[in-house]
Amino acid sequence: MRIARFSIDGNVAFGAVEGEGTGDPAGLVLDIIKGIPYADFELSGTKVPLSKVRLLPPVLPNKVVGIGRNYAEHAAELGNEVPEVPVAFLKPTTSVIGSGDAIEYPSFSTEVHYEAELAVVIGRMCREVPRERVRDVILGYTCANDVTARDAQRREKQWSRAKGFDTSCPLGPWVETDLDPSDLAIQCTVNGEQRQLGRTSEMIRSIEDLVVHITEAMTLLPGDVILTGTPAGVGPLTVGDEVAVTIEGIGTLTNKVIKRG
Repeated sequence: MRIARFSIDGNVAFGAVEGEGTGDPAGLVLDIIKGIPYADFELSGTKVPLSKVRLLPPVLPNKVVGIGRNYAEHAAELGNEVPEVPVAFLKPTTSVIGSGDAIEYPSFSTEVHYEAELAVVIGRMCREVPRERVRDVILGYTCANDVTARDAQRREKQWSRAKGFDTSCPLGPWVETDLDPSDLAIQCTVNGEQRQLGRTSEMIRSIEDLVVHITEAMTLLPGDVILTGTPAGVGPLTVGDEVAVTIEGIGTLTNKVIKRG
């Protein structure tokens, strides 16, 4: 099931996306959900065309946990070695935007990069999750762009501002709950030109590895998001660019870059 969060006539709701296709709203409709997707819910039978609503970030996470250098070729392209343990960082809720929202170029950077990633959406509160129970705590998967101020990342030696600035975490367009994430194509385009192309099977640490590692330290809540790392091919964005992240079986997350102001 594809679960979207949207607004229409000033109201916010969740809906199940119905119809063929993973990006073009034409022909897609939303069956409004009674309740929230983190618990038992029913479909209301009230349907609205996707073209008539505004898609919002598919979840409002309490926290976004990012994982750095989880693809060997990406680590190498930035001159880094593969870390001995997963490198985790946090992006604040204020960084989260949805498909169609603008990425605002931060004033403290002149080198903002795209990073296409598979995002894991947590479906229930969990801590110290054993490997065999990881799939039980996952609601589904969505597309993410871990937008990074690369110059600030190098200069400041830690990643809070570089990866946590406002609008630096596009998510969407929806959550796909019925998906095997082990070998999916991940693509990023800028202004229609392909910049990244990889597969989730290239990840150094699996989703099970990451959930076990993270929940050893912190409790994850329903709607929290894990970013699983980016393939090689990261590069700069400039004001006016349109960046799109497409993941096989999910859809396409599209955002335009604008000047902050």
